[in-house]
Amino acid sequence: MTDVLLVEDDAHVREALAQTLELEDLTVTQAGSFVAAQPRLTRDMAGVVVSDVRMPGRDGFHLLGVVRQLDPDLPVILLTGEGDVPTAVRGMSEGAFAFLEKPCDLGDLVGHVRRALDVRRATLAARRDQGLLEGGDVAARALRGVSPQAHALREMVRTVARATGPVLIHGETGSGTSKVAEVIHLLSARGAGPFVKRAAPALDRAGLEEALRLADGGSLFLDHIESMPRDLQHLLPEEGGTRLLAATNSDPHDLMTRLEPDLFYRLEGLRVPIRPLRDRPLDIPVLFAHYLTLACEQADIPVPRVPPEMQARLMARDWRGNSRALMNHAMRFAMGLEDRTGDARAGLADRMRAVERAILIEALTHHGGQASVAARDLDLPRKTFYDKLARHGLRAEDYRAP
Repeated sequence: MTDVLLVEDDAHVREALAQTLELEDLTVTQAGSFVAAQPRLTRDMAGVVVSDVRMPGRDGFHLLGVVRQLDPDLPVILLTGEGDVPTAVRGMSEGAFAFLEKPCDLGDLVGHVRRALDVRRATLAARRDQGLLEGGDVAARALRGVSPQAHALREMVRTVARATGPVLIHGETGSGTSKVAEVIHLLSARGAGPFVKRAAPALDRAGLEEALRLADGGSLFLDHIESMPRDLQHLLPEEGGTRLLAATNSDPHDLMTRLEPDLFYRLEGLRVPIRPLRDRPLDIPVLFAHYLTLACEQADIPVPRVPPEMQARLMARDWRGNSRALMNHAMRFAMGLEDRTGDARAGLADRMRAVERAILIEALTHHGGQASVAARDLDLPRKTFYDKLARHGLRAEDYRAP
C-alpha cells in the first residue's frame, strides 16, 4: 500500500523528498509528471498526494482539479518554489490540503502528510462502514466510528446482546451510554419488546414499579444507577420478564460503595466500557459529518463541505463533552454560528501532538495495553515510549481488556 504518491518533475528533488518520507516509515510511489501519476489516482486510493505546482505540461493545479473531480476527500499537498501569496491562496481556495514553499521544512512536510493520512484513513473507513449501514447492521448504524475502539465496542455490544443477564454500561458524560443500551436491547432476543428509559435518581417506589410493568418482555434502562435510592435497589429484576440495563458516568469500581452488594455483583458480570472521544480521534471526522448532516436535514439547509484541514483541527481537540459536545459544535457550524475557516490558534505543534497521541492509542489498543510490545511495534525505546505516554496523559493499563 502506498502512503504517498509523490509527483515531481525534478528527479533529484523527487529522490530527496522520497528518501525523507521513507525514513519516516512512509511508503512512497514516485511519478515524474501528471501523466505518470494519473493511473494511480483512484477513488479508493489509500494514500495522499504530494505534488509540485510548476511542472512541464499538466501542472499541479491541473492535478488538483482532476483529484477534486475524482474524489474531493483525497488530500493533495502542493509544493512550489515560487513562494508568492497569490499562488498559495489559489491552491488553498481550490481545495489543497496544504501548501508548502520549497525548499520546505521537512518536519512540516512529514507532519502535514501524517495528518492528511489520518484524515484519508478515517474517510475510507467511514465508507466501508457505510456499506454495513446500508446492509441493516444495527450496531454499525447506531454506533458510528472507524477506530479500533469503535470496532471493539460494536463487537462487545453484539456479544453482550446475546446474553440475558443485567448489563452495566459506563463512560464519561456525553459518551452515549443510552444509545449503547438501546442497541443492546435491539440486538437481543427481547428486541421486539419495549425499551423503557428512566433516570435512576428520580425514581420512587411507584415510579419504579410502573417502569417495570411497562418494560415487561423487554428492557429497562436506568441511567445514573450510582444514585438510585438504596431502598429500591432490591426491587430490580434478576431474571424473568425484564432485562436490566444500567449506566453510569462514574468509575465502575466506585459503585461498590453506592450500590447494594447483590446489585453491584449482578451488574459486574457484563460490563460495556465506552472510550472517551479524545482516545479515538479517528472517529471525530466521521461523527462530525454525521451530526452535521442531521443538523442540516432538520433545518432544511444544504450541508456545507468540511475541508480536510478542518477535519484535522477537529481531531486535535479534546472534546471533554464527548459526542454531545461534538454534536453541538456541528449544529453551530451548520447554522453558520462557528468560524468555518477554523481556529488559527490550532497550529502545527498542536496538530502534531494530536497525531502522535492517536498513533500511541492505536498501538496500545492493537496490542491490548502491552506497552513493551507496542513500543517495539513503533520502533521506540521503552523509556521513550513511556515518556510519550506520560506527556499525553495515557496509561497502558487503560487499554487492557477488562
